[in-house]
Amino acid sequence: METKKFKKLPYGTSDFKKIIYDNYVYVDKTRYIELLEEESNPNQFFIRPRKFGKSLLFTTLSYYYDLREMENFDKLFGGLYIGKHPTPEHNSYAVMQFDFSGVDTTSEEGFVKSFSGNVQDTVIDFLLTYKHVFPESDDYIRQIHEEKAGISAVQKVFTVAKQNNVKLFFIIDEYDHFANDLIAMGNRLGKDLYKTMVSANGLVRDFYERIKMAAKSSIVNRTFITGVSPVMLDDLTSGYNIATTLTLNPKYNEMMGFTQEEVDWLMVETGVDPSLINVDMEAYYNGYLFHKDGKNRVYNPTMILYFFSQIIDFGKPPKNIIDLNLKTDYGRLQNLLKNENNRETLIQIVKDGCIVADVVEKFSADMMNDDEYFVSLLFYMGLLTIREPYLNLLRLEIPNYSIRTLYWEYIRKLSGENSPEMTIRSRRLNDAVTAMAMEGDLQQFVSYVSESAFSKLSDYDLQRFDEKYIQILLLAYLFMSKLYVPMSEYETVPGRVDIFLQRHPLLPQVRYEWLLELKYCKASASETEIAAKREQGLAQMKEYTHSHRMEGRTDLKTAVIVFIGKDKFELIIDN
Repeated sequence: METKKFKKLPYGTSDFKKIIYDNYVYVDKTRYIELLEEESNPNQFFIRPRKFGKSLLFTTLSYYYDLREMENFDKLFGGLYIGKHPTPEHNSYAVMQFDFSGVDTTSEEGFVKSFSGNVQDTVIDFLLTYKHVFPESDDYIRQIHEEKAGISAVQKVFTVAKQNNVKLFFIIDEYDHFANDLIAMGNRLGKDLYKTMVSANGLVRDFYERIKMAAKSSIVNRTFITGVSPVMLDDLTSGYNIATTLTLNPKYNEMMGFTQEEVDWLMVETGVDPSLINVDMEAYYNGYLFHKDGKNRVYNPTMILYFFSQIIDFGKPPKNIIDLNLKTDYGRLQNLLKNENNRETLIQIVKDGCIVADVVEKFSADMMNDDEYFVSLLFYMGLLTIREPYLNLLRLEIPNYSIRTLYWEYIRKLSGENSPEMTIRSRRLNDAVTAMAMEGDLQQFVSYVSESAFSKLSDYDLQRFDEKYIQILLLAYLFMSKLYVPMSEYETVPGRVDIFLQRHPLLPQVRYEWLLELKYCKASASETEIAAKREQGLAQMKEYTHSHRMEGRTDLKTAVIVFIGKDKFELIIDN
């Protein structure tokens, strides 16, 4: 029997042609090309969180519609849905792709020069690429250089396409990549640079107005724009108001991301050994739903490809179950958390695990400090997703464990900003968690967090200091250790324990797992109140340890921790 030849995983690869030609696995999403082409408006706007496969979709669209790829159509698409069901417009466009992810935002001058240069370079590259289609290309390129045309260079494309009767398809990736940076930079410079760039006569608005006018004149025949949030498109207002927004359309719920069925197929095609998967992939990477009527929840594709690539390369799950690139991609949220209302909303989401709100389809930068719009932005960024409808609103929740750890980190950083005296002494923290793991000694860890964090909290943080806030900070410190996979509100049936410390799947030598129940009393609480909290915690722990998941385990330790004020605690450990 012939051995199955496995395909390569495209982790970090987003070029469709490379994936098809170089034997990478491709999850067939091409049926959506047919749906997009059937839309009545050829100018379309669609956003998804970072690392969700937007760049791969764009290169797929580019090769499908590019008139230069006609002879390669069968090799590229023959084995896919769209190759068996080609649409009328395949390979009938000159395709121009803009990518604004690398625009300089360190200064106003740098931004203007970088954005203008990006547009000009893209136009020149386009004219060189389609030189065989546009005989005038060399003349236009020379003119662009002589005139230092900047964003006006795009007019040369409109002109040459009209002269040669060639249809244009404009694809704009990362359209909003620089928006948050510009907003923050404008504040630092003492003026609203972002508004200047997107308002009337602004550079960014001017660029989109040119595309809008060309589209209305049928010079640009099709456009597809994507990014992470709808903020900039709304702020452009009449500068670009011709696109149909497909983001929240239920039929496109699974256009990006992997369904469970697609993840299972990926494992078969790439040779991922199921016996090596000893973590709950669904809990770590799945959970995204972009419309309440969406058919399936989807995995973040980059997260799952990262996980599978580590298993294939090293024969075991990764040491860091969460892709470290995730933290970088969500770093921009820090700017928005400088607003007190946003901070409170974020803390409330982490405490409750969810929030009831509406997802607003369009809003401007001015609105991002309003609760409703901030929550919508968290949804678009992939930091919240739809759990279920609630009356005429939605109950939104944190999608998965990977994203939950980002919230823990945000909370810890916010507390540190408010309390500069808070410090992280890594060696002592590691020693304390190691003592928990190997010796069953919890005292060191609780003492460490109490001294290093809780006792240093500012008056601002003390206003919300309660069991939930304590839980969040403990989880943030525990997650840093890498010995455990901390779980909050872990279901034991009956009840949910505040924290379950599950040994890391790569560290079977960790001797003890832990159940922690947390209680809090104000510093002024009486001995009777403290005793009542203690007894309540012990009664709850008794129920947890007699559940079918926990009963009879010799590697499980339990503790009730009663925090009293911000600098005292009682520790009751059951060995």
